[in-house]
Amino acid sequence: MRKYKFNIGGNEYNVEILTFEDNVAEIEVNGTQYFVELEQEIKTPKTPKLVRATAPPPKEMKPLASAKVSVVKAPLPGTVLQVKVSVGDQVKKEQTLMVMEAMKMENNILAEKDGTVKTIKVSINDTVLQGDVLIEIE
Repeated sequence: MRKYKFNIGGNEYNVEILTFEDNVAEIEVNGTQYFVELEQEIKTPKTPKLVRATAPPPKEMKPLASAKVSVVKAPLPGTVLQVKVSVGDQVKKEQTLMVMEAMKMENNILAEKDGTVKTIKVSINDTVLQGDVLIEIE
């Protein structure tokens, strides 16, 4: 059925599993047959293996036109559900700018400072990655 080679304490053993029914296995070790009774079946977990693709190269960073511009970035990958501001709106620190769904939860994206919305880089139903620029405030 299956053949194995074991090295135990410097001694080599050739093991062949001949039959295996219920909890009894008939094995042959270096030409001698044995019947081995297993007390309990050992189950291996069937956890899927996570394989990640290689990360894309980082995007080229461009300096902002003004040092006063603040960017609001996505804290997690997700989908934009609502955009609660428009270009030109005055916003206050910690005001909700948009709502994102990330990891099956709705997350409010808040303004980090007082200012005016300069640009909105996303729209409703857009999928964003962590760190993507959502809104620029000046």
